[in-house]
Amino acid sequence: MDVIEVEHVVVGAGVVGLACAAAQARDGREVYVLEAGPRIGSGISSRNSEVIHSGVYYPTGSLRHVLCVEGRRRLYSYCETHGVAHRKCGKLVVATSDAEAEKIAGIAVRARENGVENTELIDAAAARALEPALDLVAALHVKETGIVDTHGYMLALQGEVEAAGGAVLLNHGMRAGTARPGRFELEVDTPDGPLAITCRSLVLAAGPWTHKVAGRIAGYDIAPVHPLVLAKGSYFSYAGKPVFKHLIYPAPIDGGLGTHVTLDLAGRMRFGPDVEWLETGDPDAVDFAVDPVRGESFYASVRRFWPGLPDGSLTPDYSGVRPKLAERGTQADFLIQGPQEHGIDGLVGLFGIESPGLTSSLAIGERVVRMLAEQPVAA
Repeated sequence: MDVIEVEHVVVGAGVVGLACAAAQARDGREVYVLEAGPRIGSGISSRNSEVIHSGVYYPTGSLRHVLCVEGRRRLYSYCETHGVAHRKCGKLVVATSDAEAEKIAGIAVRARENGVENTELIDAAAARALEPALDLVAALHVKETGIVDTHGYMLALQGEVEAAGGAVLLNHGMRAGTARPGRFELEVDTPDGPLAITCRSLVLAAGPWTHKVAGRIAGYDIAPVHPLVLAKGSYFSYAGKPVFKHLIYPAPIDGGLGTHVTLDLAGRMRFGPDVEWLETGDPDAVDFAVDPVRGESFYASVRRFWPGLPDGSLTPDYSGVRPKLAERGTQADFLIQGPQEHGIDGLVGLFGIESPGLTSSLAIGERVVRMLAEQPVAA
């Protein structure tokens, strides 16, 4: 079996894994990224809404709050300096009843507590001045929200890794791993047969597959990590010209942010995601096909704030899945496990990195680098 020695390895070439690897590369580290799929972002990173979130929803002081706000600021700057297509279009969180108006007023309070700049509660007239098609009683105008070309962003991160002498190895799945004093010994499946890799540090950033990958490392006890709960979200595209210039979100629902209006950089408008709790916790068992029947509920949800949605205008588009660390209808924070939690020097596991994982990715990468620096591995 061929053996490769490298300083650092990241498992998973999604947006978070690539951001972790790029942060290590910027820190002068030699890093290889192992990706079991045939291309970067072949998991859930290619199945999101491409929204740059502001950070208004998350409990103050949580990792989701802190990393989202920091990551969003970093991401806008990164896109500017690396030529990644993006647009700060802003969003409206809309209330269609007095009860929902109270809910978004609470979100406005949390936005201030979370240090999110450029948010404003506005009345129905002000909201309709921005988006005349809306039917609502009030809205929260969140001006820092935007959209980004996720694939272009991942290509830029990959470029950083490779420019620093690292590599992104596609179709390379980690079969097993063993922690030794000062190093990790990995067994990797490749198109050319098995490969052995020895590294000084190991970051597990495989999205919903992180539980599986962690379970392949001898001595890594993931029993304290909440079992994986998967929530599928489907999107439907709109057949006509876009009606809105902003992203439009309803008041949040259990498990997600409600069926909202998203835009892409090509000017298309779509709706989603909804929330479909899956019976399986195995990401390999997820059927990503979009059931056209689910579109029936989209009409009722969207018409609460846009009564003008025409019949027959929605078509199935794509779906994604959220890796959650909580029971149905409840929220859990990101879990970033370092040596202090599991006792293995040089190992960081990223669990439950769902939304706002894309927005938080650069901040997550920097945090991982700091965690590894604080826990140096003996040569």
